[in-house]
Amino acid sequence: MPRLAVALRALALPVAALLAIAPSAPAHAKPEPKAPKEFVALGDVDPTIRQEIRYFTPHNFTGDPVDGYRRPMCVLTRPAAEALHRAQRQLLRRGYTLKVYDCYRPQRAVNGFVEWAKDLDDQRMKDEFYPRVDKSRLFEDGYIAGKSGHSRGSTVDLTIVPLPALPTRPYVPGEKLAPCYAAKEDRFPDNSVDMGTGYDCFDTLSHTLDPRIRGAQRANRLLLKSTLEQRGFVNLAEEWWHYTYQPEPFPDTYFDFPVARRSLTG
Repeated sequence: MPRLAVALRALALPVAALLAIAPSAPAHAKPEPKAPKEFVALGDVDPTIRQEIRYFTPHNFTGDPVDGYRRPMCVLTRPAAEALHRAQRQLLRRGYTLKVYDCYRPQRAVNGFVEWAKDLDDQRMKDEFYPRVDKSRLFEDGYIAGKSGHSRGSTVDLTIVPLPALPTRPYVPGEKLAPCYAAKEDRFPDNSVDMGTGYDCFDTLSHTLDPRIRGAQRANRLLLKSTLEQRGFVNLAEEWWHYTYQPEPFPDTYFDFPVARRSLTG
């Protein structure tokens, strides 16, 4: 082999070795989806409405914070948020405030609920949220589904709280649980009025007009219902806390941007 060729080959070997061990170009993370400009933070529209975003915390039927909830904040389409603001003004005059438990819900959160429901061994929160329902029936009975109106941005879960609003103590993971349909003084404490069950109670007693709910409990449900219906909301009959503003700006779109301030583009 000629001397020049040998020398060039000797130089090429270290270069090849360096290229083999050099780190590859960093992979760029896929950017998170953003909300359309029609979405707003409820706190920007009405800061007086209380927010207790349960899925940001472990105090929900899964027992864990839910995927997609980056901040404990309520995000809604602007028409729904403005309608809540009008309902809030009406309730404030009567000595009450609205409190939201959940608003826009990313599709990834719904997907997480579906996977949780398939895991029949995970029943950590059964004693509170579904004590009378076999977990294997959650799909069949309609408590869990692959799509949720919340992901369209105009649905909200909420209640009424008397003023002055007392704080609700935080849930301690692993604490003893009480059935969500127990008497108000026996179930997990909530600073709301007595609605007959707790929030997200998988039980027929949660049906808004269940005839077993009487007296002050029924009056409280009807106060929430009448106040919101006057502002364009429609109740889901199976859940006293669940309302959807009509007409929905996005009736056929299920969004997946995270619940976070940085998701808002408006």
